[in-house]
Amino acid sequence: MARTLLPPLASSDLNGIIIPVPATSKTDLYRKLPSVDELLHRPDLAEIISREGQAAVADAARVVLASLRAEIAAGRLDDDVDLALSGISDAIARQVRQSLSYSLRPVINATGVILHTNLGRAPLAASALEHIRDASSGYSNLEFDIATGQRGQRDVHVDRLFRNLLSEQVGANGHLPAAISTIVVNNNAAAVLLALNTLAEGGEVIVSRGELVEIGGSFRIPDVMSKSNATLREVGTTNRTRVADYEHAINEKTRLLLRVHRSNFQITGFTEQPELAELAALARKRNLPLMEDLGSGALFELSSVGVIGEPTVLDSLGAGVDVVSYSGDKLLGGSQAGILSGRSDLVSRMRANSLFRALRVDKLTYAALEATLLAYVKHDHDAIPALRMMHLSKDAIGRRVEAVAAIRASGLTLEIVDGESVIGGGAAPSAVLPTCLLAVTRKGLSADEISARLRAGDPPVIARVEEGRVLLDLRTIFPEQDEIVVAALRAL
Repeated sequence: MARTLLPPLASSDLNGIIIPVPATSKTDLYRKLPSVDELLHRPDLAEIISREGQAAVADAARVVLASLRAEIAAGRLDDDVDLALSGISDAIARQVRQSLSYSLRPVINATGVILHTNLGRAPLAASALEHIRDASSGYSNLEFDIATGQRGQRDVHVDRLFRNLLSEQVGANGHLPAAISTIVVNNNAAAVLLALNTLAEGGEVIVSRGELVEIGGSFRIPDVMSKSNATLREVGTTNRTRVADYEHAINEKTRLLLRVHRSNFQITGFTEQPELAELAALARKRNLPLMEDLGSGALFELSSVGVIGEPTVLDSLGAGVDVVSYSGDKLLGGSQAGILSGRSDLVSRMRANSLFRALRVDKLTYAALEATLLAYVKHDHDAIPALRMMHLSKDAIGRRVEAVAAIRASGLTLEIVDGESVIGGGAAPSAVLPTCLLAVTRKGLSADEISARLRAGDPPVIARVEEGRVLLDLRTIFPEQDEIVVAALRAL
């Protein structure tokens, strides 16, 4: 029987004020919503059911219906529910596409932060991507010794390359360990945990108060030391620690001297910190291992990109450090990993620790690291994207910015300004690289609105907002992405 639409009723309170009564109650609106089964039998959903499967479409229908119920409950639909229902098939199709699409997506990094932690840090070299595909699309000799036909160790694929790189450059140093080995775990926090648990479990670790740092993700040195079952022994003060402070703290419970690099902050002014060589001499004198948590861990000379005062792995080992921990996806320019390089006897103890198996990495990480390290061996630093970005000159970036700024779009204003890029990832916090920036403004849109529209593109363009302007730094945009950026700007 067809429904007859009646005009809204009205009632009066005691004061004679007229109060309108809704023509349709919420219960009636809920009754208008179809069931999931009814939706699955709609002809306009047949194609997407055939393509994506009935289960996926049914799940999407439930999500859309739940959203409509929430809108009715909040009073936002009222008599507009019929209009909403007229587009329910399209809404379900959009929900299916969203639910079956990847959440992890490529983005364009226009922030000028080379090792942007939130954006995945170091992009991988083309050779690393190719090696990952070759090593993972079928079977590999991850733990198989082809020569002997016996089980092998997964470390060998990168240990040989680390030994080549580290021994080649600091082999003449008298303090270098007779043999250097390297193992890899899933990140630098895991590397620190494994090293402390192996070398200092049940004993004390001496560290300066000025190095009890917290880095991203609430990773605190005292906390990881506690998890390793080692006892923290603080020495010195926040701003001044001398080698004598370490020596006075050594006792029969001491198992390790630890230096933590202040990778994401600086202490300036009235400060003092012992040289690594001084700590190394003390460690040898007292027959204790010296470990440095380097954090970023560069394998190239940072002064070549204008970064001064940031130690490299080679600097640390050459100064007499026994074990160095560092990241694979920061200054090294590879995949996420925690790397421990140093004296073979100490590294062998870590490899034998049951924690090592829990923290070890898979074939994808080894493939990416091996390809990245081979680029170092070949001295092909430009093959590593992060290093190539660091080496880009301001003039080279400026020429690309001028080409992008030449576009014409109604209401859009593009201005070339001087600026600075940063390395990021907790590396070289005071180091900046001169660059050219593209400042974007558009009539009728705020900087936050422009930034949001750029993020809404496909792929999203991630920019930075400063002083009411959107700034794009092409240092961290790959040249082949320039045209995509142009299209995104025109779309504004």
